[in-house]
Amino acid sequence: MPSKASRDSQAEVWQVSFQVPAALEEAATEILVMALGQSASSYCPLESDQAEISAFITQRSAWNLSKSREIQACLQNGFPDLLEKSSLTFRCRKIKESDWRESWKSHFKPLEIGKRLLIKPSWSKKQPKKGQKLITLDPGLSFGTGQHATTRFCLESLEKLQPLDRRASMLDIGTGSGILAIAAACLGYQPIKAFDHDPDSIMVSRENADLNQVSSQISFSRCDLTQLKPMVQTKYDLICANLTHDLLKAHASTLLGRLKPGGYLLLAGILIEQFRAVESVYHAHGCRRIESRQEKEWQSASYRAQGEGS
Repeated sequence: MPSKASRDSQAEVWQVSFQVPAALEEAATEILVMALGQSASSYCPLESDQAEISAFITQRSAWNLSKSREIQACLQNGFPDLLEKSSLTFRCRKIKESDWRESWKSHFKPLEIGKRLLIKPSWSKKQPKKGQKLITLDPGLSFGTGQHATTRFCLESLEKLQPLDRRASMLDIGTGSGILAIAAACLGYQPIKAFDHDPDSIMVSRENADLNQVSSQISFSRCDLTQLKPMVQTKYDLICANLTHDLLKAHASTLLGRLKPGGYLLLAGILIEQFRAVESVYHAHGCRRIESRQEKEWQSASYRAQGEGS
């Protein structure tokens, strides 16, 4: 296997991007995620009325004209007052992965989460305060740095819901950059399992775990949620599922079949207008909401399952 440095200098990826009014930043990002079936990101400069939405793909065939039409139709149907009927301009260009990594340096800033976590990129010189655990992160081709509202909610909930009298196990579904699993390891969760359907995510997650010296505490694997059995013997104290709303609704039994009685479930990645439909599915399974938060277009929530101590 080539070294990480070798991959950075030789690998090429495709960047798919388009611009929308700033008010559509979160919705457009979510729609691109659904269209590609992978992570996407957005950037809106201060005082700008336009946001750039982008994703990085490793195969040119993953992007085509039908996907651009699908995205435009979703936005125009959902937000006719905000988006003019003229066509959006989509770009798909080949770039070196090393150039992509450099572009992150202007967007990824150090971030303090709660009282116990500091997340920063490898190029930042910021040092943790007393009592803070440091997470150094290279997002690679995968989304997830803690900057996004949904990821930040999950990180804060990991600290709030951690038992004080025992070790708690954790399952991270759709791990992306590995940030949630790594944070759980730094906070003391054990054992931890994390999976994603994207092989690039698993590669980057393992590299980030190595960087933070927690590889031995996390089991990473490539896995597709849609192919999992609903019920299994191994169950977890806490499950993070930062996924699209359709996956959260369709596979509630699969998620809850892996949660211990009285365990905690974090649901994120849900647009506000989709949240009620998602929550109703989990209420029907007996989950009790603990906390909910809205930020921009997103709503996230933590729940407790029926059973011991609930």
